Amino acid sequence: MSERADTDLPGLPLDRLAAWLSTTLPGLCGGPLRGRVIAGGRSNLTYAVSDGTSEWIVRRPPLGHVLATAHDMGREFRVMSALAVTEVPVPATYAVCTDSEVLGAPFYVMEYVAGTPFRSADELAALGADRTRAISVGMVDALAALHCVDPATVGLADFGHPRGFLERQVHRWKKQLDASYCRELPAAVELFELLAARRPEQSPDGIVHGDYRLDNILVDSADRVAAIIDWEMATLGDPLTDVALLLLYQRLGVDGMPGVSAVALAPGFLTEDELLDRYAVKSGRDLADLGFYLGLAAFKLAAILEGIHYRYLRGKTVGPGFENIGGAVEPMLATGIAAVKENNR
Repeated sequence: MSERADTDLPGLPLDRLAAWLSTTLPGLCGGPLRGRVIAGGRSNLTYAVSDGTSEWIVRRPPLGHVLATAHDMGREFRVMSALAVTEVPVPATYAVCTDSEVLGAPFYVMEYVAGTPFRSADELAALGADRTRAISVGMVDALAALHCVDPATVGLADFGHPRGFLERQVHRWKKQLDASYCRELPAAVELFELLAARRPEQSPDGIVHGDYRLDNILVDSADRVAAIIDWEMATLGDPLTDVALLLLYQRLGVDGMPGVSAVALAPGFLTEDELLDRYAVKSGRDLADLGFYLGLAAFKLAAILEGIHYRYLRGKTVGPGFENIGGAVEPMLATGIAAVKENNR
């Protein structure tokens, strides 16, 4: 995590933010603002901002080439605000700004939650097998808790259009991939055709996080889930897409894909079967068609990675670690093709 105390953080002019906060949340800030870019993100930009006494989080879209349906600050803010009354752990939300004149893009301000987003097997291994198991169990239970929330009871009945969700997802990620193309990817065509032809009946509707993995969870000092973060992909739809994406991340990490966390290799971490069995019991959902969902997850990740690669080539990314993103797209597509064809856990 790097820190800069000036007023020209990439995408975050602190003087403008301070002026907006003084009128929107009077009394929140007690002095000049300092800030730092929080490392680890590859999409929306996340900053920790402090007045020397208190600290908050500011989120805004990435710089340049923002796809039309991505990076909706209002949606991210809304879903966390709605879930505050449930058992799902989320940061408190303070204010959202849709006026791009303030910072150059919409943004929102939320609570700074103390916790660790574990990103490597070594970090978990240092805790020991028992603590690692507790963390991975908490990760699964928090996801199941999210998928058990009735959207209507928390004011999210209109947060998405769950009917036809899987079909739209297949076409949405094809559209997103097309919007970021800068090279030929024949495997993308093959995977798209497989997904379109083998779509199963949807699982019962629920709130979908859209990018659920261990490093999008803050774990407190007691090894409990303190907050689920990074809700930019959240919607209403088929929750099994979250399960498949989580599993895909873990498989890719175990297989050694560069840039993907290998947390599942840590001693004590739930095995795939343990993870899926626990989720099925906690959520009551059927995982019979998981192969399709894994293929869709790979298609989605490939589209996201290609979009990041596109921005990197044009100098529109902030921070290190983007130079190898493009090389992960084709292996991701191949993984998705294999998953759909095999259609098993």
